[in-house]
Amino acid sequence: MEHLSLPQLIAVWVLPVLFAITVHEVAHGWVAKQLGDPTAQRLGRLTLNPLKHIDPVGTILVPGLLLVIGGFMFGWAKPVPVTWENLRHPKRDMAIVAAAGPASNFVMAILWALIAKLGSLLPETLQFLALPMTYMGIAGISINVALMVLNLLPLPPLDGGRVVAGLLPGPWAWQFNRIEPFGFFILLALLATGLLGKLLMPGVLVMQRLVFALTGLS
Repeated sequence: MEHLSLPQLIAVWVLPVLFAITVHEVAHGWVAKQLGDPTAQRLGRLTLNPLKHIDPVGTILVPGLLLVIGGFMFGWAKPVPVTWENLRHPKRDMAIVAAAGPASNFVMAILWALIAKLGSLLPETLQFLALPMTYMGIAGISINVALMVLNLLPLPPLDGGRVVAGLLPGPWAWQFNRIEPFGFFILLALLATGLLGKLLMPGVLVMQRLVFALTGLS
């Protein structure tokens, strides 16, 4: 995509980013509802309307800056609220709710790969559709795989941290969750030093290869 102008890059990336972040949060809320907590539904967060989920910094500013400077593309939305006391098995169910977000990103990466493959198979007479589908498909794979791998880091308040807390014995989980107030600042420090991309890249490459293998995209 190096030859695309900035407006073209924005057009290619905006839908994949919005869907990746929005569906991720809706997946958390939907699974929580199935496990006994209707909080997200009551607050109107079980919707694919991105306006309900946009975080000005995580959904707009950070992805926009990374797109301009060519950094590791990722972002985040407003977290869907979960009232853990409403869950039928709070400790276990919180881990399941947390895992739902990254799982939804993996499914979306597969779907975007299929869109990219379809674009590559269209005849030359439909190139006006083929190129946007291919570019947006590749962008969709990239952002969803990046968001999935990022959220699987075992760092509270990321989803991976909540999964780890759900698997640890009670006292250990309590000690582990004490990291949560510092988690966002740890992420910012990793991003500012360039370590975040290096930390995530091996997992991103493995998952991208898996997506390509499952969909036959080359």
